Amino acid sequence: MWNASPSGATAGRVLAICPDRAKASELARLLGERALPLVVQHAYPSPSALLSLLHNPQPALCFVDAESDAAAALRTIAEISARCPSLPVIALLGASNSDLILRCLREGASEFLIRPFTTEQWEAVWNRIASTRGGAHHPAPSGKILCVFPGKGASGATTIAVNLAFQLERAGCDKLLLADLDGLTGTVGFQLKLKSSYNFLDALAHADRLDTDLWKAIVSRVRDVDVLLAPEDPAGADQEWNPGPLLDFCRAHYELTLIDTGAGFGEWNLALARLADEILLVTTAELPALHATQRVLAHWDDQGVSRSRLRLILNRYSAERDLPADAIEAALQCSVFHRLPPDPETLQKAVMEGKPVSPASRFGKSLAELAEQLRGQARRERGGSFLAGLFRRR
Repeated sequence: MWNASPSGATAGRVLAICPDRAKASELARLLGERALPLVVQHAYPSPSALLSLLHNPQPALCFVDAESDAAAALRTIAEISARCPSLPVIALLGASNSDLILRCLREGASEFLIRPFTTEQWEAVWNRIASTRGGAHHPAPSGKILCVFPGKGASGATTIAVNLAFQLERAGCDKLLLADLDGLTGTVGFQLKLKSSYNFLDALAHADRLDTDLWKAIVSRVRDVDVLLAPEDPAGADQEWNPGPLLDFCRAHYELTLIDTGAGFGEWNLALARLADEILLVTTAELPALHATQRVLAHWDDQGVSRSRLRLILNRYSAERDLPADAIEAALQCSVFHRLPPDPETLQKAVMEGKPVSPASRFGKSLAELAEQLRGQARRERGGSFLAGLFRRR
């Protein structure tokens, strides 16, 4: 039974697996001030010994020294998580180590404490655990969410998302996140020649305990833009994840989050479309692409995704070669927001170098016009300057 106060967090015993006696002593002082009954195990136990510690009786809270032997600590945390999934596990560290913290969280730790163990740290940890167990939700301040969807595969949506992010950063957004949330076929990392041990699945799994240090370990930094990658291995990306908590974190920490997505179908992509402030739907003028885009629009209409937030982008469009824009608008019953020209050599060069396209290129200049259109849209809808519009926190 849990007590709803950080000064007396649990009515049961508290277990600490902590070979580091200095850490154990400091933890004992912290919890002793709150009259919490602490049992300290000064060695990482064998699986059978751990089983006895967990069920004789089960503790209400468990601390694990993550540093004395990281491999043993991670095995212990994983075993506790498997045996007692409802038992909160708090990793103990002597100094901030984002990589080790993330590894502990991946194995099942709920929280972490970093020396010196202070009252403020304890209360913050307790409040997050209590909030999670109680199902409480605390709304975050709101930045803007802009999602880029393809009407059909190979429409160039990812290329537009990647390059638009850097164009918007040049236009004045100094707190911007480019997030690849296409868990099955995400290619932002490929386009920018980025690799990371962590991806958006880590952020989703630990969205309720993300802080600045953890976030810096998860994202990559490219030209003043933070980049959140998709997993290289799609295993696990098809789970029924809820993007809401992650987007809440993004709204709280960025003026603008630009999300590259997969197709407009499926619960994950529908959830992103519903949560977005603006949607860029990218298509080409080829008939198969227009037909697929028409199906996406019909599906969104059925699922309650408002067209008022939708901006249709014609990519690789040539007025001399393709259907007239007004014919496309009539077919899709949707106004064309912007047309981007074909510029294959520029785009191929950018991908080969892992860089954004040159602003002086034909594609780059048209992309700058798109950014200006988004600025004008923000002004018309909300009034004020660009930063007070599209990039303004609500």
